[in-house]
Amino acid sequence: MENKELEFTKLVIGNKSTIYSVCYMFSKDKDQIEDLFQEILIRLWNGYESFRGEANIRTWIYRVCLNTCLDQERKMRKQGERVPLGTDIDLFEGTDDRVLQTRQLYSRINRLGLVDRGMILLWLEGLSYDEIAAVVGISVKSVSVRLFQIKNKLKSIKS
Repeated sequence: MENKELEFTKLVIGNKSTIYSVCYMFSKDKDQIEDLFQEILIRLWNGYESFRGEANIRTWIYRVCLNTCLDQERKMRKQGERVPLGTDIDLFEGTDDRVLQTRQLYSRINRLGLVDRGMILLWLEGLSYDEIAAVVGISVKSVSVRLFQIKNKLKSIKS
């Protein structure tokens, strides 16, 4: 295997859960999640050689993931309502309090707008405000304000 392919394979393996987390945030349909994952891999591969290293590789991956999911969401809205053919998947199986709270949180997050959903996902994934700003393309101060507003929205959403 070529050096570039080995590096890319390691990159994907090391960030697989991150990519799936973003895909899961934008869809609950198993087939659509797989499609998003594949589309993200294609975009990462196509952009891998041109990645200049000016940003953190993890920030770049998040940006590609979010942009891909946002693009797909916009396409789906233009096409109209769709009926999922796959079965629902639940990454948070179980009935203990932690699982129930996680389900409730994701249910509330899914009611947010696309950009807000992406920003809160990045925050939940542990990215710094600087990293979120780089991914989303806004100032660090704007990230702080938006996340404060998003958290307040989440608190006010009825389950």
